[in-house]
Amino acid sequence: MLELLRPVSVEFRNYIDGLPSQSLGKKVHFHSGGDFDKYDQYKIALIGVTDNRGLASGVDTVDLLKVRKSFYTLFPGNWHLRIVDLGDIAPGESVEDTYFLLGKVIADLVKNGTIPIVIGGSQDLTYALYRGYDKLEQMVNLVCIDHKLDVAKDGSHAAESFLSRIILEEPNNLFNFSNLGYQTYYNSQEEIDLIESLYFEAYRVGEIINNIALAEPVLRDADIVSIDINAVKSSDSGNFETYNPNGFDGREICSLARYSGLSDKVSTFGVFNYNNQVSETLLLGQLMWYFIEGVNYRYNEYPFACKDNYIKYIVPFDDYENLVFYKSDISGRWWIEVTIGGGVNEKLTKKTLLPCSYQDYENAIAQQLPDRWWRAFKKSLV
Repeated sequence: MLELLRPVSVEFRNYIDGLPSQSLGKKVHFHSGGDFDKYDQYKIALIGVTDNRGLASGVDTVDLLKVRKSFYTLFPGNWHLRIVDLGDIAPGESVEDTYFLLGKVIADLVKNGTIPIVIGGSQDLTYALYRGYDKLEQMVNLVCIDHKLDVAKDGSHAAESFLSRIILEEPNNLFNFSNLGYQTYYNSQEEIDLIESLYFEAYRVGEIINNIALAEPVLRDADIVSIDINAVKSSDSGNFETYNPNGFDGREICSLARYSGLSDKVSTFGVFNYNNQVSETLLLGQLMWYFIEGVNYRYNEYPFACKDNYIKYIVPFDDYENLVFYKSDISGRWWIEVTIGGGVNEKLTKKTLLPCSYQDYENAIAQQLPDRWWRAFKKSLV
């Protein structure tokens, strides 16, 4: 696998040598080339992908050196996990070659229990993250934190249409897609209706800003989290190349990154559409920091812990079967039981627990079906 990666330069390693002894740069192992078969000993693997051709902006590659500098000058929290920087995947002869290389790296890392943090490059690289799960024999939940839904029609550049490809292309391992932070005026009504018709989830930026806790159950259920840095308003991101006056602020996007890390299920995390702006690198570095902070404090709950250890609540519901909720007495987090139609797809279990909120439980008591449960139920009938 590692022959596909280009290690960081000797000059950069010399820069790291000059950092304070307690900085992140001094706590990370840097792959320097050659054989390295111990990557499964590391919980986090940082990978850069410089290919930017999916944006069709005229800038075919991005320089991730300054992103790394911003990240490695930070100081870690009270972390107990090991991190390795595997270097960069150089652009292939075609974009499809880059997808193939990145997908192979993702598959190897996830299979061995290492969480890749991918820094790019155009956001169509999310397609490669998704394809990396093909051989893992599981359905995939994808969450994109993005001001656009990325289901634009043919003719749009790849970074704005990759989701259409994920939905339509075989093998189809996508179980659910969720968007956090779309801005209506950047998306046609046809695109919004398509997401709704597939029983996917899309939350407007204002909904999340008004109650950021809405995002926690969504991210808790994700396998892959992909962030478009343009979802952050330019005054906070430092991106004045493709100016966006509205969006998440720095604190909100870092909270979403931490929620992603706290999710026991998230196994790949990516930040994309970096615009080669030096001012952006500070936020990118802090996003990675907050994600790792979340990973360090994971609870290792469902699906990795037995649900019998949780408090079970049964809510009688008119016109439907009883709704069954579970609450963790460790984290205080909630799940709702969903029945999946057996025999439709052998990869789907018959009963599963869907992350939800305490508000969903209260709504059920008031005889209001939780929206996430309803979507999952309808999807199982398709």
